[in-house]
Amino acid sequence: MDRLRTPQVHPFSGFDVAHLLAAHAAARPEHPFLIWEPFDGPGQRFGYAAFHDRVKRVAAGLAARGVGPGDRVLVHLDNCPESLLSWFACAHLGATAVTTNARSVADELDYYAGDAAAVGAITQPRFAELVNSACKEIGWLAVTDSDNGAAPAPGTAPGPGDAFSALDGNPEDAPLRAPDPMLPVGIQYTSGTTSRPKGVVWTHANALWGAKVCALHESLRADDVHLTYLPLFHTNAQSYSMLASLWVGATVVLQPRFSASRFWPVSLEHGCTWTSMVPFCTRALGAHEVPAHGYRLWGNALVNPRWDRKFGVHTIGWWGMTETIAHGIVSDPFHPAPAFSIGKPSPAYEIAITRDDGTPVELGETGNLLIRGIPGLSLFAEYLNNPKATAESFDAAGFFVTGDRVTLLADGHLAFADRDKDMLKVGGENVAASEVERVVMSVRGVQECAVVAKSDRMLDEVPVAFVLVPGGPDQAPAGLAERVIDACKKSLADFKVPREVRIVPELPRSTLEKIAKAELRRQLEQDPADA
Repeated sequence: MDRLRTPQVHPFSGFDVAHLLAAHAAARPEHPFLIWEPFDGPGQRFGYAAFHDRVKRVAAGLAARGVGPGDRVLVHLDNCPESLLSWFACAHLGATAVTTNARSVADELDYYAGDAAAVGAITQPRFAELVNSACKEIGWLAVTDSDNGAAPAPGTAPGPGDAFSALDGNPEDAPLRAPDPMLPVGIQYTSGTTSRPKGVVWTHANALWGAKVCALHESLRADDVHLTYLPLFHTNAQSYSMLASLWVGATVVLQPRFSASRFWPVSLEHGCTWTSMVPFCTRALGAHEVPAHGYRLWGNALVNPRWDRKFGVHTIGWWGMTETIAHGIVSDPFHPAPAFSIGKPSPAYEIAITRDDGTPVELGETGNLLIRGIPGLSLFAEYLNNPKATAESFDAAGFFVTGDRVTLLADGHLAFADRDKDMLKVGGENVAASEVERVVMSVRGVQECAVVAKSDRMLDEVPVAFVLVPGGPDQAPAGLAERVIDACKKSLADFKVPREVRIVPELPRSTLEKIAKAELRRQLEQDPADA
């Protein structure tokens, strides 16, 4: 793998996350950095200087508990100001924040805390018992006063741990250390399939790379106001939204999670100009009236002209993952992109699309997506405690093997095809679930869908479509399943047509933006195989 040949020569030499925040605090102290918009309880507003002061206070409180350079702190929180304060406080000290999915169960948290050797944990009241019992080796636990703004129910007995406010120390006790861009700053655990999740390690240089490159891709400005509701324990909100806004000195409006009913009122109240979307959120907003607004641009998983017309805002398509920190593929905000494309390769990376034999694809062909950069700078530093997995994730030429498949379009744009694990094998023929899903989504009345494989005695696997409609199954238009099958027969080869359409009340999710297809597959496994 290519690494920094001269570690002192790169875009972030002599700089790191703590110094970026300090620079903005000095240059524009009163400009709002963070505006907290909870669903319950009072909001909060932090200028850059005030936020920086709070970070130093939390850093002093962590230092008083023995946290220092190289230590790891588990941060198990839904979106809230304390999540960002904790992350930046760790960065200030040279420690590493381990941000975990707030939907994790005890076994997962036990694994995360143990694998990361976390010295302590920060969480919220409704997770306190869970974290305390699951993370047995941590030395201390700090608990926020509220659950993302909502106070504990009256009469609720205090849970384990100390109050987060007890971390409030003297800023003079946490002086700004010398910058160290190669020091680890964050760890996120990727969701696993057949094995344990892997801890993706970011350096300060990685975080600054995400901040700068995402800001450039998104054409962000210092006067932008970036609405953020996707979870901060994931790369999208952490890098594409928060860090990108920090890089240019813009404002982040933070919500606990996505709310279709609150989206427009909050956007209008704060004059929001930018947001990072996912298709799930876009579809949910489709049922609401669109007011006159000030949005310049949205980012989303793909370009959809229908969305742009509906919402009156230009959408940038993109692709990225935790290991790439920033978008490896992105469309240009100043130039049109084909419908349903994700963009072109970012100038910040080298992209290859190959057949299974390693040869490059031709125009119109679908292949394996590979990306090359510099570990610790433009690509993640490593998988924590797993050098074997780190080495095996790169090919002989130093390309990171993403596990995703994309189609090379005629004009050089790319369209997302599917992940390898979502390829169906039907009678010896490969079928991309996303290809079927695109047709299903074209049928009027379909709000969302997922296509997965069902075992078949004759063909090995056949596609089954799970369909979500507004109002639930009882409100489904008459004959919808038949119309889905007819549309697929018209647009797809016969072996790609779903053998069954199930109209369901909900689709299981692993995160806000991802349908838990593994759960759908498990449901199908309970059915007898076709005779």
